Amino acid sequence: MDFTTVLFYIFSLLLVVSGLKVITSRNPVASALFLVLAFFNAAAIWMLLEAEFLAILLVLVYVGAVMVLFLFVVMMLDINIDVLRRDFRRFVPMATAVGAIIVVETALILWRGYGATSSPVRDIAAGAAAGMSNTKLIGKVIYTDYIFAFEIAGLVLLVAIIAAVGLTAQKGKDSKRQRVSDQVKVRRQDRVRLVKMAADKPQPETAERAAGAAGGNG
Repeated sequence: MDFTTVLFYIFSLLLVVSGLKVITSRNPVASALFLVLAFFNAAAIWMLLEAEFLAILLVLVYVGAVMVLFLFVVMMLDINIDVLRRDFRRFVPMATAVGAIIVVETALILWRGYGATSSPVRDIAAGAAAGMSNTKLIGKVIYTDYIFAFEIAGLVLLVAIIAAVGLTAQKGKDSKRQRVSDQVKVRRQDRVRLVKMAADKPQPETAERAAGAAGGNG
């Protein structure tokens, strides 16, 4: 067992552990941070597989943009953990059914992609033999064979951006917004009022009572 294989098992173990912590952690912020750790481990595995472009793309896009946005959304929405725990059992049947469907679909994709072929259609060695880098080879495959899926991914990202802006622009009943036009129209006489008041003078009765009290004490 060489050093590369040892690194692969280490990163794979960290990836599995961080993935389990994502779904078992009770704190949403901690789950997001464990997901960031899982992305870094997956990027390291891709680096070991000589897929540098995918590794850098994973760190820049998911860790640098999507996860930061997710953290801001979690902190902004102020999710009530007690409500989620109280209604957890109600969603167990639906979550189990959806999870089973995802497992079956993944198994079918893996069987058709790997079980039905005796050798991989494309590999890194083929691109290296043709004098192409993995970045150029991935770009060629994406924009020729998977152009429709690439466009769909762009639409999904656009929807995510619009949703983030919509959540940020929600108007609360207690929120106050700055209106530049109203600030420009403000005049001094509408906001500031100068009042002339006479100096305070003691009332006659108050002065007599004070003098009487002073004489009684003497």
